Amino acid sequence: MVTSGNSPLIHLEQVVKVYPTASGPFTALKGINLEVYPGEFLAIIGKSGAGKTTLVNMISGVDHLTSGEVRVGEIQVHQLKESQLARWRGRNMGVIFQSFHLIPGLTLLENVILPMDLCKLYKRRKSQERALSLLRQVGLEEHANKLPSQISGGQQQRVAIARALANDPAVIVADEPTGRLDSLTAEGILIIFQTLVHQGKTIIMVTHDMTLMQRVSRTVLIQDGALVDEGNLRNGVAT
Repeated sequence: MVTSGNSPLIHLEQVVKVYPTASGPFTALKGINLEVYPGEFLAIIGKSGAGKTTLVNMISGVDHLTSGEVRVGEIQVHQLKESQLARWRGRNMGVIFQSFHLIPGLTLLENVILPMDLCKLYKRRKSQERALSLLRQVGLEEHANKLPSQISGGQQQRVAIARALANDPAVIVADEPTGRLDSLTAEGILIIFQTLVHQGKTIIMVTHDMTLMQRVSRTVLIQDGALVDEGNLRNGVAT
C-alpha cells in the first residue's frame, strides 16, 4: 500500500449503507465523502447510533456497502471477493474492537501470532519473535504465556493493539477502543496510538468522547448517518 505526496490513503465517495428492518429500510450512512491522509490520527466522533461503526466497517470491508466507493491506496475495497478481501485486510489493515475479541483458549502470545499464521507473511520462528516484540511494545511481554482471562480489560485491549499490528499494516482502525476502560488505562491506550502515528501509521478511531478531539490530528463528526462537522488540526497530533 504505497502513497506519495499529499494524496489521500483512504477515499470514500458517496458511500451509502441501507439496512433492511421490520419497519422498512433504514439508511445508516447517507452519501459519505471522506479522505484520510497517510500518518493521520483521525477521530470519528458521534453519539451512539450515529453511524460511526458502520462507517469504519465500510472502510475495513467488514460490512458491505449499498452504493458508493471505498478506495484504500489503489484497492477498491468492495470490489474484492470475500477471500481476497479477508487476505487484503489481514495484510493491510489492523482492526481493534471495543470488546477485544481475543480467543480465550489461546495465550496472549498465540493471539498475536494468529494473524501472522493466517496471512503466512512470516516463518514460525519469526512470527514468535515478532509477537514477543509487539507485546513488549505494549508493556505485556512478561504476560505472554497467560490466557486473556488472567489479565485486566486494559491489558486485553493492549494485546488487541499488538495483534492488530502483527502484519505491520499501514492503517489501524479502532472502534471505541477506550469505551470500556477507566480514564488512566484509556490514557495509556491513547499514548500508544500517538506513538504509532509518529512511527508512520494511519489511525482511524471511533469514539463518542468529545474530549478526545484535542488528542488527534483531525476529527469528523457524524450525525444521523451524515458528516456534519470537521475539526482540522492536520499540522500535528495534539498532546
